[in-house]
Amino acid sequence: MMLSKIGSNTSPHKMIGKLMSISERIEEYLAGPETLRQAIAGMTDSDIDAAPIPGKWSTRQIICHIADFEPVYADRMKRVIAEEDPPLMGGDPDLFAERLAYEQRDLEEEFQLMIAVRQHMGRILKSIGPEDFQRTGNHSRDGALSLTDLLSRITNHIPHHIKFIREKRNALNI
Repeated sequence: MMLSKIGSNTSPHKMIGKLMSISERIEEYLAGPETLRQAIAGMTDSDIDAAPIPGKWSTRQIICHIADFEPVYADRMKRVIAEEDPPLMGGDPDLFAERLAYEQRDLEEEFQLMIAVRQHMGRILKSIGPEDFQRTGNHSRDGALSLTDLLSRITNHIPHHIKFIREKRNALNI
């Protein structure tokens, strides 16, 4: 990224801080699948499929849900980068869970998908300028979302669900 892309009204010191923040967020995004893998370390298949808290998904369902939304967010981010104010469709996680064979899916395949999508997007995100992170799309439910918003949402998606995995581990005494 060249500082010459930055507007003349922005101080170089302020932009370096933003670049570091974006860079750190991208690294956090890339580390997400490994953080998730650590959260399930030591769990058996039975533990992964258990639903010890009524009305809440199993750990397998959580992992499949996360994997399903990786390409969705990648598509949203690509559209925001490449298009002018693109429409961004929402998705119903409960319908995905109900209709996309979560119980039969292989966790290693789910992790491979997460890793591949994040590495692919990480390369793209590292190649664009800081001004691109202010570009927006129009989400069908949430309205205008910037690339920064989308990156934050998908980066926070795994930590958000790790809380529920910990809750299940506690209920299972593991």
